[in-house]
Amino acid sequence: MIVVTKEKIEGYEIKEVLGACFGLVVRSRGFAGQITAAFRSLVGGEIYEYTEMLEDARKQALDRLNQNAQAMGANAVVMFRFDSGEIGQNMSEIVAYGTAVIVEKVD
Repeated sequence: MIVVTKEKIEGYEIKEVLGACFGLVVRSRGFAGQITAAFRSLVGGEIYEYTEMLEDARKQALDRLNQNAQAMGANAVVMFRFDSGEIGQNMSEIVAYGTAVIVEKVD
């Protein structure tokens, strides 16, 4: 699956636009991770527990985006983006989204 942030893929022609596709993940840091992160926030700097959680969530959202696009019959996604938000006090939502397309290589 080709995934790009642009509206065109160099060397390929878009043959069909299949529509919007997405991958959604909601994650919560476990209790022990929350305590460790709370202590780390007292001294400042990067909170590695949350960085790791969000990085994993983005990877999972991208995997789900690829699965969704493939189920639609796409072989590429253009205009790919991430968005995020919070749900409650300790949950993060990550969504990967874009436009599912069918592309063919240009000779």
